[in-house]
Amino acid sequence: MAPRPFRFSVGFGGADSRAELRKKAQQAEDLGYDVITVPDHLGMISPFPALVTMAEATNRVHVGTMVLDGAFYRSAWLARDVASVAQLTDGRFEFGLGAGPDFAKPEFEALGLPFPSGRQRIEHLRDLIVDTKALFAGDHQPPVHHHIPLLVAGSGDRLLRVAAEHADTISMAGIPVDADIDSDEIGDAALGRRSQFVRDAAGTRFADIELGLTVQAVEVEGHGEVDLTLPRMFQPDFSDTQLRHLPGFLHGSARGIADTLRRYRDEYAVSHFSVNETQMTALAKVIEDLR
Repeated sequence: MAPRPFRFSVGFGGADSRAELRKKAQQAEDLGYDVITVPDHLGMISPFPALVTMAEATNRVHVGTMVLDGAFYRSAWLARDVASVAQLTDGRFEFGLGAGPDFAKPEFEALGLPFPSGRQRIEHLRDLIVDTKALFAGDHQPPVHHHIPLLVAGSGDRLLRVAAEHADTISMAGIPVDADIDSDEIGDAALGRRSQFVRDAAGTRFADIELGLTVQAVEVEGHGEVDLTLPRMFQPDFSDTQLRHLPGFLHGSARGIADTLRRYRDEYAVSHFSVNETQMTALAKVIEDLR
């Protein structure tokens, strides 16, 4: 079977104006990205109107959520908004969903909602996916005329099992690694174990799943200083050297990183890579080399 084509996603936290948001979307499209996304947090721009605005400013690139906090939603409400955005973006919407991270607890407090346990959030996510898909399969309004791709992002075993059962794309984040990591080979082995976990959980579905990796940092030779904010958030006790060995930390020449991504695809079936906007121009050099 031929390998899946690479797909690259970049996430934007928002903008100070409509014009700036449109400009960001156009730049991402010009740099070769396949998907542009926004997160779902209080204190940030509302994802659905932002996505419609970015879709209107572009021609090819898809728009999506990375990711909606599933614990905030109920299926009927979510199905209405997802179907509306899919319609208003002419089918370019990709539906990214997560269980809700532990650090979102203050957002629940701000909304006056109890904060469920991790297990409860994952169980709710599973039910939310099943119920929303069932609504789309019926006589839903607004109408759903095509399949809306579902991406599920996360790292834990329970969440990945739900994703393996239901998602079109799985974006692995925060790959578990040993505390004494001291080489890229150890990081690669950790990625291989996580990929195999998804493969085993998905069974025969695995051939239909696009497997992805959340890229925490991109350090391209000659491109300037790397932003370590995200890898430090995932691994606050690691040294800078250890962070560079994480599978989500891409470093080297553009050609060397491109070779790394080819290896990730060939050996671990990972073909979808997502970065935040601080890494956008750095990864664009790699995208150019791959294409």
